[in-house]
Order: sequence, then structure tokens, then C-alpha cells
Amino acid sequence: MKHFTIAEFIKSATADAKGIDNKLPKELLPNAVALIDKVLDPLREAYGKPITISSGFRSEALNKAVGGSKTSEHMKGMAADIVGTPNTKAENKKLFYLIQSLGLPFTQLIDEKGFSWVHVSYDPSNLKKQVLAL
Repeated sequence: MKHFTIAEFIKSATADAKGIDNKLPKELLPNAVALIDKVLDPLREAYGKPITISSGFRSEALNKAVGGSKTSEHMKGMAADIVGTPNTKAENKKLFYLIQSLGLPFTQLIDEKGFSWVHVSYDPSNLKKQVLAL
């Protein structure tokens, strides 16, 4: 964990605003560390400038509050929504394609709403490299 912290991985404006506890359970810490070590840190190294995690871990209550999927990998600490610097569709598109060109391991990579942000998940038991645009 070179460029990211667990604190930024669990940070949520929605949780703060709604008083939702979004602490990462101890048993999910290895999932978050693996996502950061295997995907986010190498991506940051190659990108060469800061990447912001706009949504990392989500407790069940937070996931419900943001309208997340009932099976969201965010709730397992295995997914992050990220944006580039500056946070523009062009920079987010760069991140999306950089993940692929670097051959980084991932379960899902999603262009969310025309590169408004990029969703990436990492489940070492299921590295299907599914690429979607929503």
C-alpha cells in the first residue's frame, strides 16, 4: 500500500452526511489491501499523478443508501470507483484503458456513465476481466 490508505478507501460523503458507520470489518481488510496492492497502486505508478477513490468499501447500509447492487463487491472491500486528476471524462477514460493496457488483474472494469468514473474490482478467485460500459 504505497499510494492509498484504508482511510481513503472507506471515506464516504454520503456516510458522513447520513451518519452511516462505514468502518471496514477486520476480516475484509485483506480484500482491500489486495485491491490496492494488485490494481490501484500499480495503476497510480503508471498514471503518474493522483487518483481519487470516490467510493471504496461500502457497508450494507451505505450501499443501500447509494443505490448499489445487492451483490456489490464494494461491500466485500473488493471494488473501488476511481477518478483521475483532474476529474474529467477524458482522464477517467485514460484510467479505464490504462488498466487494460497494463494487463492489471481485475474482475470487473466498468466505464460508468460515459467515464463519469471508473469502477474496478479485484477478486483473486474470479479474475474474469469483464469489461462493461454502463
